[in-house]
Amino acid sequence: MSDTHIYTTSVEYSEMRKGVLSSKGLSSLEVATPPQFPGGHEGIWSPEHLYVASAEICLMTTFLSIAEKSRLEFVGYSSEAIGTLEKTTEGMLMTKIVIKPTVIIQDESKRDRTLLLLEKAEKYCLISNSMKTEVTMEPTVILNSEKTAK
Repeated sequence: MSDTHIYTTSVEYSEMRKGVLSSKGLSSLEVATPPQFPGGHEGIWSPEHLYVASAEICLMTTFLSIAEKSRLEFVGYSSEAIGTLEKTTEGMLMTKIVIKPTVIIQDESKRDRTLLLLEKAEKYCLISNSMKTEVTMEPTVILNSEKTAK
């Protein structure tokens, strides 16, 4: 595997602060200015959403890779991420992203190992490591029986 990888995207303006994001071989995605800004749109992916999502997706895919290599058996993975955009002395910046992954396991004895692998995924997430934004994780590991009891 090469040490350099290139990813290309393109965006084409459509109308009213909206456009279409695409990349060869992938589904296109409508993108727009977020609703908090003048001319923004509800219900359409914004650069801010995609920025937060890139850190969240990277944590998941890094965890999945590490879990597979470590032969960790788990039942499910889900997460949510919260990005904070605020005015700073440098202008509007995404100052922090908090990712809240939840991993469902079958065996209580795997809880500590699962948390350790999540921490390892956080450490090696290449997107988060490339960001100026502070990215933190608040993991939860639950037993499958706990999930069904809720």
